[in-house]
Amino acid sequence: MMNIILMCGGDGSEHDISLKSADFLEAKLGEIQNVRVVRVVLHRRKWVLADGTPCIPVGIKTLVTPTESIHMDYVIPCIHGFPGETGDIQSFLEILGVPYMGCGSEASRLCFNKVSTKLWLSAVGIPNTPYVFLSDNSQASQASALQAMRNWGSVFVKAASQGSSVGCYKVDDLAKLPDAINDAFKYSRQVLVEKNVHPRELEVAVYQYGDEVIATNPGEIKTDKSTFYSWEEKYDGSSKAETVVEAELSDEQKEQIRSLALKAFDQLKLRDLSRIDFFISADGEILLNEINTFPGMTPISMFPKMLEHHGDSMTEFLKQCIAREAPAKQHR
Repeated sequence: MMNIILMCGGDGSEHDISLKSADFLEAKLGEIQNVRVVRVVLHRRKWVLADGTPCIPVGIKTLVTPTESIHMDYVIPCIHGFPGETGDIQSFLEILGVPYMGCGSEASRLCFNKVSTKLWLSAVGIPNTPYVFLSDNSQASQASALQAMRNWGSVFVKAASQGSSVGCYKVDDLAKLPDAINDAFKYSRQVLVEKNVHPRELEVAVYQYGDEVIATNPGEIKTDKSTFYSWEEKYDGSSKAETVVEAELSDEQKEQIRSLALKAFDQLKLRDLSRIDFFISADGEILLNEINTFPGMTPISMFPKMLEHHGDSMTEFLKQCIAREAPAKQHR
């Protein structure tokens, strides 16, 4: 019997969404034979099992509760945002020598910061949205952002190190830009001001399946023209956003987007899975928007929907990830 530690929570801004993703993954893992799923909820000052029992990692690959010691054969760090997508939990697991699912610590850290992501994308020739980088909330930074908005007309202000559109604001009124920047700096030490290219929003699931790295055809997020794909539009019950598992695009556009997604997966040294998001601007330009190293896994999330629409099994995908990293105790 293999012990799969399903980590979730994290006490960051995406804690609750992480729990919903863990529900979905736990159900899929339950379809795999000879696997015991141990769900661990991470809080800043404590770890607990699903029933609230405290637990703590002790020594090498061992999780200790008041009643038992559990060998950690494999970990699934289902934690959106901090400390899961930031590389922190991956670094910890690497020190312990515990195999885990998903991108490594360096790739996770790189992709979670939108600035470092853009620098890498530009370095390897992958087009991305024009932006101004604000390293601090100074008068000079505010002036730089104001000039960018005068040039572009409409912008997005984004906290550099957040996910699920936390700390992201669409600004069409120059007078509202300073407040948006001030709010974004509450979530991150750096902020991006990006040109609003009035895009269609597309998402591609990229994952390892068998001996192949697969990029699905792009899905599309359709939102009300008065808004964007904000936290509320992603997760609120009153959301008007519509998700389309395969977007209406030309074969040439699909191939170009898939090719760029595979290039990003390779060049940024991703592993197992990612969701790579694109824009198509009003004049047809294809731009990579951002990379999610552990995408949402709720029942309405695009990654599992696109994977299965491609013809692959989410359960088989998880089974392969486990077998690839923890072969010593292969399940059936």
